[in-house]
Amino acid sequence: MAPPLLTISNMALRFGENPLFNGVELSIGERDRISLVGRNGSGKSTLLKVISGLIEADHGERFVQPGCHVTYLEQEPDLTGYKNLHDYVAGGLTHASAEDHFKVDIILAEIDLAADLDPTKLSGGEGRRAALARALVSDADILLLDEPTNHLDITTIEWLESSLKNFRGGLVIISHDRTFLNNITNTTFWLDRGRVRRLDKGFAHFEEWSEKIIEQERVEREKLDKLIEKETDWSHKGITARRKRNMGRMRSLWQLREERSNQIAVTGQVKLDIDSGKVAGKKIIEAHKISKSFGDRIIFEDFSLRIMRGDRIGIIGPNGVGKTTLLKILTKEADPDTGRVKHGTNLDITYLDQRRARLNEDETLWEYLSDGGDHLMVRGQSKHIISYLKDFLFDAGQARSPISSLSGGEKNRLVLAKTLAMPTNFLVLDEPTNDLDMDTLDLLQDMLGEYDGTLILVSHDRDFLDRIVTSSLVLEGDGKITEYPGGYKDYIRQKKNQRSEDDERDANFSKKSSKSPEAPKQRGQKLSFKHQHALKTLPLEIEKLGQTIAEFETKLGDANFYAKDPDGFHKMNKSLEKAKTDLNQKEEEWLELEMLREEME
Repeated sequence: MAPPLLTISNMALRFGENPLFNGVELSIGERDRISLVGRNGSGKSTLLKVISGLIEADHGERFVQPGCHVTYLEQEPDLTGYKNLHDYVAGGLTHASAEDHFKVDIILAEIDLAADLDPTKLSGGEGRRAALARALVSDADILLLDEPTNHLDITTIEWLESSLKNFRGGLVIISHDRTFLNNITNTTFWLDRGRVRRLDKGFAHFEEWSEKIIEQERVEREKLDKLIEKETDWSHKGITARRKRNMGRMRSLWQLREERSNQIAVTGQVKLDIDSGKVAGKKIIEAHKISKSFGDRIIFEDFSLRIMRGDRIGIIGPNGVGKTTLLKILTKEADPDTGRVKHGTNLDITYLDQRRARLNEDETLWEYLSDGGDHLMVRGQSKHIISYLKDFLFDAGQARSPISSLSGGEKNRLVLAKTLAMPTNFLVLDEPTNDLDMDTLDLLQDMLGEYDGTLILVSHDRDFLDRIVTSSLVLEGDGKITEYPGGYKDYIRQKKNQRSEDDERDANFSKKSSKSPEAPKQRGQKLSFKHQHALKTLPLEIEKLGQTIAEFETKLGDANFYAKDPDGFHKMNKSLEKAKTDLNQKEEEWLELEMLREEME
């Protein structure tokens, strides 16, 4: 094996009295594609800066192979001090030959940005594309990328994935975009309580691996008869409680998607029933033949849509295609050029836009959430402020701290806490995942999964869309909007099937010999009898296991049980763990079969 390009040995770093890293060991090889994961505040960005050499550790050794060039892309790159965009991107070159400057022209064409633009006047997405271009032309041996997909649309994210797959050096990536990490990485660094654990598999294997480690530590602590340490509990809360799939919620989402699919009479052009009395109380939005243009540019035209109570609609498309415009027209913040938008009765809309609410930095978290008392109303239910802050991963001691003491990710989390507490039956989220860390993203997914109102969501996060929405409105830049049942993966699959059918239709049309009768279309492959039987019986088994678990938990919750029968208590506790394991396995099996059935239809 070739020696690693960069190694860090026995590294330690502290800020003030608090140690951030202790005894860190890591190495980066030429073909490593590393996802760097860890809870918010664990020091991931700081570790990247240590690896890049921007921060010097208090102790330990950093060794870089002679001639190895390391390029670091920070979360908020500085675009000032350059005459134009070409000069900014060229500033990343390690050489200055004419051929290297030609690379700048090529990559600017790929990201569709003009060379003479002023770097300081770029939008968030344009600035991120420019910073990525600067990093990619640097001829680096190691690329360190901190949240590279922030503010990027799906098209650009897929372009970046392709570019990184062709990159010949080592990669270390911090990202909240699970799909991006799954597609790119082959190694995982887990920054956990000041140390780095290494898994020689990509991010797709992280959850299973980390849960095994947590379970091993739990067993060891039980053997030693110790209480769970506060820091360890905090560190693992996001993994054990939030990143694990809630299979019951996934079953509900599949059912909602099937219902939405049945509502779509014609893809992208829903047939409208003008007699709204038949659906009184259920209809949220009815858009009839709406159009919108800016000058000669058509955003969409003759588009009709009906949104029913409980629908979760995702809006997908490249930056600048008109997603926010569509959102504003559907919510009546803007008017269409033609057509009409009608809202149902008793709508209580809560809108969270890309810019988020402005925070008073001098206010405390308590003051921001409170109306003067120590409780707040969360969608009709009274909840203590401390308890609600804990729901959003804040420590009780932070309640009286000023907002200025929070990190950027914590401020985003606080705004979400305030927004999601508002009484609403119609939630509108425009790019809610921008600048969110993975813990907060997991939390938001949980909250939205339990939300029983209607949701419209604009997002470039493919995994987030797949987990949340019942159908997707896709703006592809040609003035046409098409609705597809399901999330982003469902859209891609249906689009691919549609293209295959179109190609087949064109091929059949072009055939000259049409005398023989056309062969009947081959039907899709069906599930085996065994799988069909499992789909029918698994829900009953899952329900029975759920009842058993509830009975066990009720009995184990009896304070006198252990005192009366300690052996019986331990035996039942083991039975409870086995029942939970069986439930997880059966839910996973059901979901896999359900997805297989969906693909075969």
